[in-house]
Amino acid sequence: MPATSPLTALLMQLLLQPAATSGAGGATGGGGSGGTMGCGLQMAMMVGIFGLTYFLLLRPERQRQLDAEKLQSSLRAGMKVRTTSGILGEILRLNDDGRSVTLGIADKVRINILRANIAGPEIEVAEKAADKDKDKAEAKPAEEKKA
Repeated sequence: MPATSPLTALLMQLLLQPAATSGAGGATGGGGSGGTMGCGLQMAMMVGIFGLTYFLLLRPERQRQLDAEKLQSSLRAGMKVRTTSGILGEILRLNDDGRSVTLGIADKVRINILRANIAGPEIEVAEKAADKDKDKAEAKPAEEKKA
């Protein structure tokens, strides 16, 4: 993360604010305990910000990385896939270098593409419709048994 990010600027402001506002006794004549209470609150806010950053940004990104690695390791010849650029094709061969595959996109048209550029398997529209019909057929006997 760059040093000029908004999160870093906010954290630096929270850390430096008590030092700038606490003086020798202050204008209110208070002293001592108010500054330590503010420091504890600021530490709690920092922990909260780091926690939110982890759960809202870092953890989901790590999950996406794990899913992508799982997909890339499960690729096999004959699989219909979609690339990140929107090209649909069938994997004809996994190349020996371990980084790329040969993708057939039309008759006698083959391209080499990196495994990292495969977005996921392509599910045909007909397969989706068949799955919906299958689910509906399974739901009907369950409804008949209830009646």
